[in-house]
Amino acid sequence: MSGINNHPYPLRTVQVTRYVTPLREGGSLPALTEADDGFLYVLKFRGAGQGVKALIAELIGGETARALGLKVPEIVFATLDQDYGRNEGDEEIQDLLKSSVGLNLALHYLSGAITYDPVVTTIDENLASKIVWLDCLLTNVDRTVRNTNMLMWHQELWLIDHGASLYFHHSWDNWEEQATRPFAKIKDHVLLPQATQIAAVDSAFRAILTPERIRAIVDLVPEEWLTGHEDISPAERREVYAQFLIRRVASSEIFVKEAVYARSTLI
Repeated sequence: MSGINNHPYPLRTVQVTRYVTPLREGGSLPALTEADDGFLYVLKFRGAGQGVKALIAELIGGETARALGLKVPEIVFATLDQDYGRNEGDEEIQDLLKSSVGLNLALHYLSGAITYDPVVTTIDENLASKIVWLDCLLTNVDRTVRNTNMLMWHQELWLIDHGASLYFHHSWDNWEEQATRPFAKIKDHVLLPQATQIAAVDSAFRAILTPERIRAIVDLVPEEWLTGHEDISPAERREVYAQFLIRRVASSEIFVKEAVYARSTLI
């Protein structure tokens, strides 16, 4: 079954065969597509918005969440050929497809899933604490009441859309400093009010996210997504991602303290 929570590395690669419909969320214009394996996927285009950086954040963020036992739709690499979307009538979408030829990223489509609504569904304190810890680690600014980026599917909570994570990579100048900073924006996290066990979660998650596990996740990033930077090689750029996360885990007490403080101001 596709869409399950765990899968062996490496990630699968599918060929996109049909553009079903755009999902006009924010400025990234993801789309519901069908692939050659017969499944539907939410496709994230390399030619949209922040380009491959959003795909890198999506990949690292999603697979880190999966490594921690959280539910994430299966992530696959999705290839677009030059003929794909040639008959698309929408000029904006056609331009997006043309600029996204090659390797993109996609998440298994959870048919029938509904957006998590904190008014309707209460998440238990342990799960809320795990997600808050994850988003502190990833510096994910996009899990708020306005945009929860979580789905309820078969009465379980699934995490989606990690493309706004790792925002240090939009400016590489001081990544070492950013790796050990508290995450002040956690105060806006939709699950912070329920996250009473962040300190307990910290100990368990630090044990899971060893440097070896982090490097295995970062190694999933295709080299072609790391090219095009004259100042640093793809290997060096990959190492920065790994070192950022390794250092952040090692100094997690800093962001845990910030999250606990932020929650105390709510109650």
